[in-house]
Amino acid sequence: MAPKRKTAEKPSDDNNTTRVTRKSPRLATQAKPPVVAVEPKPKTKKAKVSPKKKAESKAAETTTEAAPPQTSSKVETGSKTVVIEHCKQCNQFKVRAVKVKLGLENAISGINVLVNPVKPRRGCFEVREEGGKTFISLLDMKRPFAPMKALDMDAVISDIIDQIK
Repeated sequence: MAPKRKTAEKPSDDNNTTRVTRKSPRLATQAKPPVVAVEPKPKTKKAKVSPKKKAESKAAETTTEAAPPQTSSKVETGSKTVVIEHCKQCNQFKVRAVKVKLGLENAISGINVLVNPVKPRRGCFEVREEGGKTFISLLDMKRPFAPMKALDMDAVISDIIDQIK
C-alpha cells in the first residue's frame, strides 16, 4: 500500500471554515420553494356511473315524480332472471357468456340476464335460473376447456329459450 500524502497546509483553528465542493455554488443560488398546503386526496375512488345507468336513474326519477309510488320501477313481476356464471381465467368463457346473454335478451322480452353477479368459480361455465333450475353446468374444467369448446352455442341458446317458455 502506498504511504499517505502529507498536506503542506496547516489546518486553521478557525471554526467558520466550510468545505467547498462543486455543488456549493449551486446550493447557494437556489432558493427554497415556498411550502404550499395541499389537500390530501381521498383514498377511495369514486364509482363511475355508466351512461346507461344514468339514463335509467333519470327515467326512474321522472316516473316517480309523475306517478304515485305504488308501482315499482323494476321489470315486470312475471319476468325471469337468468344467471350466467363464467370463469375469468380465459377470454373464451366471456365470449360464450356474452353470446348467451345477447341470444336470450333478443329472444325473450322482459328477461333479466346477470353475468357473474358474485365472484365466479374457477373453470366454471354455468347458466341457471335464479330460482335454482340449471340449464347447463360445466364445472372444474381444465385447460384447454374441451367440454365448453365442444358446445354448439346456438343449440344451447335455443334449448334454454324452450325451457324458459
